[in-house]
Amino acid sequence: MRDTVLDTLVLLGIALGAAFLALLAVHVLHKLLARAGRRSALVTELALRAHRPTQWVVVLCAVYFTVRATAAGASWRHAFLHADQLIIIAAGAWLIGALLVVGEDAALARFRTDVPDNRTARRVHTQVVMIRRVTVAVIAVIAGAVMLMTFPQARLVGTSVLASAGFAGILAGLAAQSVLRNVFAGLQLAFSDAVRLGDVVIVEKEWGRVQEITLSYVVVHVWDDRRLILPTSYFTEKPFENWTRTDSALLGAVMFDVDWWLPVPEMREELRRALESTDLWDGRVSVLQVVEATGSAMQLRALVSATDAPKLWDLRCFIREHLVAWLRDSHPTALPRVRAEVTSAMPLHATLTGQTVTTDGDSRVFSHSVDGRARAEAFTGPEL
Repeated sequence: MRDTVLDTLVLLGIALGAAFLALLAVHVLHKLLARAGRRSALVTELALRAHRPTQWVVVLCAVYFTVRATAAGASWRHAFLHADQLIIIAAGAWLIGALLVVGEDAALARFRTDVPDNRTARRVHTQVVMIRRVTVAVIAVIAGAVMLMTFPQARLVGTSVLASAGFAGILAGLAAQSVLRNVFAGLQLAFSDAVRLGDVVIVEKEWGRVQEITLSYVVVHVWDDRRLILPTSYFTEKPFENWTRTDSALLGAVMFDVDWWLPVPEMREELRRALESTDLWDGRVSVLQVVEATGSAMQLRALVSATDAPKLWDLRCFIREHLVAWLRDSHPTALPRVRAEVTSAMPLHATLTGQTVTTDGDSRVFSHSVDGRARAEAFTGPEL
């Protein structure tokens, strides 16, 4: 008994020594990479992300091969090696995922999204982020499958599952139809260039920016800081507006209802002066047109342009406020009004010119005129 305990302690000491040497080697390699990373951002990222998983893989492998070589007759050897093998598989998947993330980050660093013309960069970011999610999921599934295959019972189950794969595939397809539809829709969005990270869209009558795209849902950051969560299949099955599909520049309209007396050319010149006074305007479009003329008012449309949707919104508000103030101060008679027809006999030209016309005599039948007085005598008789 004492010899067995002593042998176990000796094996434990050997395994710990091997683990210490492995940690020391990883530490030295990490220092070398960190020093070399001063001249390379890729090497710095590699040393940062791969350090922990590399420690686990190297230490577990050192312990595994040490115990396998020295503990040939130990009763706990098989169970220990199996458990160590499972942890090595998980750590190896972690290391592979970290290396892939480093490569994807290096690809993303080459395309900046904080520049004005960033359409290509946003497309690349969308595709790389989607590839990252797919690769992480695939690595996790493969690692789990490899871990299960280390159990003899799991191999038998796997054989039976493969034998009934046709029937099981039909059941899985029916049960996970919506999930699979969203997954394939997410991949389609990433590579069809229909919508990208940072695109300004109109969905469900909400204006927002695409903040996140996953394999199952899309997050739209609404202008008032709400988050709209939509399934990825929404963007492949329903129409939506993408304001930055090819270019971020947009046109916007501001509507005015004014009286017919407004001199439209003067308002058109005022619109141009207002646009030239603000940096929100990109200098492309400045148009003022009469788009409707009804019985009570004219409807004017001021069409303006800006480099992106936020600037266009602020520009429209600015133009609306400026022209309303100009109408109030410069042409108060051109403000919208309600007209009523006056049925008196006042001449129209006198009304328009402000002249006063006396019409009392025309409002009575039996007085104020020779004919009227005669008619009154005929109907009332002579005076007593």
